[in-house]
Amino acid sequence: MKISRKFKSFNLTNCSTSIQRAVKTLFNNPYDLSIQDYGHLLQFSANRRFLRLGQQIHARFIVRKFAVDNFIGSKFITFYSRNDRLWNARKVFDEIPQRNTWSYNAMLIAYSSHSEEIETLTLFSSFLRDSDVFMKPDNFSLTCVLKALSSLFFDVDLGKEIHCYGLRNGFDSDLFVVNGLITYYSRCDELGLARKVFDLMRKRDIVSWNSMIGGYSHGGCYDECLKLFKLMLELDDGKVRPDGVTIANVLQSCAQKKDLVRGVEVHQYVMENNIEGDSLVCNSILGLYAKCGKLDYARELFEQMIKKDEVTYGCLISGYLAYGHVDNAMNLFREMENPSLSTWNGLISGIAQNNLHELTFDLIKEMQASGFRPNSVTIATLLSSLSNFPDLGGGKQVHAYAIRNNYDSNIYVTTGLIDVYGKSSFLLGARLVFDQSRHRSVVIWTAIIAGYLSHEDPNQAIKLFEDMLEYGTQPDPVTLTVVLTACAELGDTRHAQKILEKMHDKYGIQPVTEHYACVVRVLVRDGKFTEAEEFISKLRSETIPNELENENADDGDLEIRI
Repeated sequence: MKISRKFKSFNLTNCSTSIQRAVKTLFNNPYDLSIQDYGHLLQFSANRRFLRLGQQIHARFIVRKFAVDNFIGSKFITFYSRNDRLWNARKVFDEIPQRNTWSYNAMLIAYSSHSEEIETLTLFSSFLRDSDVFMKPDNFSLTCVLKALSSLFFDVDLGKEIHCYGLRNGFDSDLFVVNGLITYYSRCDELGLARKVFDLMRKRDIVSWNSMIGGYSHGGCYDECLKLFKLMLELDDGKVRPDGVTIANVLQSCAQKKDLVRGVEVHQYVMENNIEGDSLVCNSILGLYAKCGKLDYARELFEQMIKKDEVTYGCLISGYLAYGHVDNAMNLFREMENPSLSTWNGLISGIAQNNLHELTFDLIKEMQASGFRPNSVTIATLLSSLSNFPDLGGGKQVHAYAIRNNYDSNIYVTTGLIDVYGKSSFLLGARLVFDQSRHRSVVIWTAIIAGYLSHEDPNQAIKLFEDMLEYGTQPDPVTLTVVLTACAELGDTRHAQKILEKMHDKYGIQPVTEHYACVVRVLVRDGKFTEAEEFISKLRSETIPNELENENADDGDLEIRI
């Protein structure tokens, strides 16, 4: 069997002595190759992505009738994985008679590096079943599993089980395992646990810092993100310094807070420390100024950028739409050659939020004519626009499309359908959608409660609120506004005051003007004008808008002066 000339003519000057010796043996005395030589040759082929050469070596290995043990099997698995031949890698793995941790890890890493999360977890389950005192998952195994879990499941109990396994087996100080735990806990919205793991680390690398800072940023804890970034700068020892990922996460927090002052400071830090201005960093800077309303400067940065991608255009388009500059957004969108579905959705959503519903419908038709099919994001936006019109037929058509394309279980689509059906006086349909929903978030509960309230059934609205609490779902400020409005319709003072008392301590919600206004309306509707006056007098020390002075004047002659 002839080995490719490409291998023979390759410059081996910079290769290790063992590689050079193995290659020399391959050409001069191929039958003298040892298992170790085959391992070196396969590693060399894997690193250089020499698929044909590695296959020829594999063929020679088979001809020699060598047994596939864990050492050489792992080399074959790595070689085929590097060349995107997972099927061949798995075939080799299955041929290993007595697998050990080494071979299991080789296959786990192969699946993990190709984002085959289900296969990774399935193989890990087999690994656990085959484990004994001498063969069990190690730090490399846990790293692969945590990566797979972070992409699929956000169940904190799974993370805790892996965490405990790591503690029992001494992997709690392994940098890769701990970084994986921080990422997974953050994805599960368990930022407190993530921070505890982070604080207990004796040594941190840039991935550690980015995992925690990114967790705060993506989890909506923007103040904590900025505080941790400040701590990172204060502890700067010259070894770990912010990179582009760090900057992108911090700028996202500044943009979401609309903290332009802090954002400008971060921008200045980037310039002074020569942080590489790749597309991630440049888009984050552009997004900051667009989000904070500095649209002229954002446009200036946009024009200066040499490389513009979908995100670049999307940042500026979103900024224009957020501040009502629809024409500028449309003109910029028209400059794009081949906008993706996500860019179409961003534009359509922004147009809908500007209450240009007819244009929203026209853009969806144009998007379809361009070859794109509406996805769950498109459908949710379409339903939001339809809810402004009593269009039951349109709602049913969208519902049918969602069912055919398996989008009907999406929480935003479900919420939109309940809203459209409720506003189209089809409460039976709204309730059917609600009853069929498997994951009832607070948004879905609020939608059905509001639907019954809009149909003058406040008793059922309050009953659903009680069902929601029994279901274990905590209300948000919007839910409580709807329920307090239902109490006002009934003049149910006792229930309204009970909700107000629990709002802060039990639900963790600070009452705002809308909540106080509903309570005043309840008292007025119940004819308790004196109590209403006393209630507002009690709030005089706080900032209360003037609309509370004459709350629900139609319900009586009460005139309240603050």
